[in-house]
Amino acid sequence: MWQANVFTIFPEAFPGNLGVSLIGKALEQKKWALNLIDLKQFPVKSDRIDSIPYGGGNGMVLSPLTFEKAFETLSDDAKKMRKVYFSPRGRQFTQQDFSDISKSAGVTFLCGRYEGVDQRILDVYGFEEISIGDFVLMGGEVAAMAVIEGCVRLLPEVVGNAESIHNDSFQEPLLEYNQYTRPAEFHGVTVPEVLRSGNHQDVAKFRLEQAKQLTMKHRLDVWNKYVASKLGEVKKIGI
Repeated sequence: MWQANVFTIFPEAFPGNLGVSLIGKALEQKKWALNLIDLKQFPVKSDRIDSIPYGGGNGMVLSPLTFEKAFETLSDDAKKMRKVYFSPRGRQFTQQDFSDISKSAGVTFLCGRYEGVDQRILDVYGFEEISIGDFVLMGGEVAAMAVIEGCVRLLPEVVGNAESIHNDSFQEPLLEYNQYTRPAEFHGVTVPEVLRSGNHQDVAKFRLEQAKQLTMKHRLDVWNKYVASKLGEVKKIGI
């Protein structure tokens, strides 16, 4: 069973959005597991889990001694899982990361708070520093939930229509095309005729072209990656 291990000082924040909809149903059905480790249960001297930073500065830093004791509660298999620490200085998490992690046995998250964690925790235990965007949150819990959701929805039998996953934005990589439903006309705006034609080949071509146009307009960085990937395919077949 795929498992997410989360080290946090606020386990009560979970499952949060992970407890609703298809993700929550899959959790209840034990298609994946959420293992919460409350760092407050592993204090060091004076019943504290953090201390002031060497060299001065604001805030408190998580003690490596606390994390060492907490980490030892994991099973041997869990200790070998990919380890992620959310940080503004980390590389940006991508859809490919979701795919890779969903195909593994699971992942371990360390949710920082206040001034952060002792660097030796990251170095000794082999944590990757990952960012989910160029902004700052109060802690890593919300980021962990977002990444867990992105991974769980890729697990077998979690999403009812598995084909819809392959049409997601960033899978191609392209942004997703516009979606429409009934009625055919709304406030004078009509659904494109090709989508009502019943010609699946024409629909596929229309959606691909629309995805390209939307990607070029909204995410030039993603478009450049798409173009580079297509050029690579051409080189492989010797065109």
